[in-house]
Amino acid sequence: MPPTRRILLGTLGAAALTATAPAPAPVPASGHRPAAPAGGHGPEPTNRAPRAPVPLRLPAPTGPWPVGTVELHLVDDSRPDPLLPTRPYRELMAGLWYPAEPAAGHPTAPWLPPAAAADWDAHSAPALGIPAGAADWRGIRTHARTGAPVARRAGRLPVVLFSSGDGGSRALGTTLVEELASHGHLVVALDSTYEAEQIEFPGGRVERALPLPDDLTPEVIAALLAQHSRARLADARFVLGALDRLARGHRPDTGTHPLPRGLAEAADPTRTGVLGQSLGGSVAAQLAHDEPRVRAAANLDGALLPPVADSGLTKPFLLMASGTKTLHTEPSWASCWTASTGPRHALRLRDAAHGSYTDLQVLLPQLAHHLPVPDTAGLIGTITPRRSLAAQRTALTAFFGQYLTARPTDFLDHPGAKWPELEVLH
Repeated sequence: MPPTRRILLGTLGAAALTATAPAPAPVPASGHRPAAPAGGHGPEPTNRAPRAPVPLRLPAPTGPWPVGTVELHLVDDSRPDPLLPTRPYRELMAGLWYPAEPAAGHPTAPWLPPAAAADWDAHSAPALGIPAGAADWRGIRTHARTGAPVARRAGRLPVVLFSSGDGGSRALGTTLVEELASHGHLVVALDSTYEAEQIEFPGGRVERALPLPDDLTPEVIAALLAQHSRARLADARFVLGALDRLARGHRPDTGTHPLPRGLAEAADPTRTGVLGQSLGGSVAAQLAHDEPRVRAAANLDGALLPPVADSGLTKPFLLMASGTKTLHTEPSWASCWTASTGPRHALRLRDAAHGSYTDLQVLLPQLAHHLPVPDTAGLIGTITPRRSLAAQRTALTAFFGQYLTARPTDFLDHPGAKWPELEVLH
């Protein structure tokens, strides 16, 4: 990862997603990756890959429902793009994941669509120390059926908005998103255009992240994070409005893909939660603070930004930390925790790292069996991937089950001896 990106992400909490990965090639001072216009591609990395790309798999969700998915192409023409103001409107891609009827005739969705997977292979993977062509990123399949009908017996579905870390694709949360959907939630995973490293729009068009400024002083970093946070908050409010329109029977997107049968009447926007990793976790907390439509927020290892970092929350809040961090080692956690008056829970995932709360937790170990991956422990810790994912899935299912569907649990405060990986923080 180029040094400028390390600095930016490092401000959001200990080892950010790719904070310890070396850059595969010299990086110009003008940005966090070789300069390219939005939607364009920089020079191809020169890393050599093994002869055959390593196949990779995602673990199946464990809930009682099969999972369906559909992409929405959303356009907000009420505002110019906050990150690229020359664009007169904001354009977004969102993935909806939901409990589905068994639908063998519907293909499983890819982890990343083809053009985005190619861009990830060319730019994002080498930034992790993985040569281009080393892994079959395009061949990774999710367990969700594209366009499958919504499960009728699941009833009205509580909604969870998901947001990834700064610069990260929404795909990096697939293992958690699918899990929540398999337990009866409608999950909306949202990308942040011109901040996420790559987003594929209809027709195969890829929009890439904008280059960072030359001089990343602490003041510039703070301004960038605040800008990204404001853009995401506005995006989330726009999506909440789109869900309201969907629940009233109005199609909120551009109609690129047919809506799955039963989707319009499935969403229950009155039961909405938010989930995020890193910067996405900070945005989740802030959105819960600001938005009456949001009932609960879960933050996966993200440092918090003002004002919620200082004012706290009156709504249910879950914080999941990594490594050796506590409520007292991260100042924004300490201040938010002290000021909060709503139900609050904090768990630490022992031997985990910041990237443990992404799909890299299960993908990188598969690659490491075939080729060296620099500093895997720095990226995803030393925790057993299977146990790490199981602990995260169990905690999030318990949290949103309790606060969105009234299923009481004491797991969040007393995980028990079966979960030595989880430590309750006070």
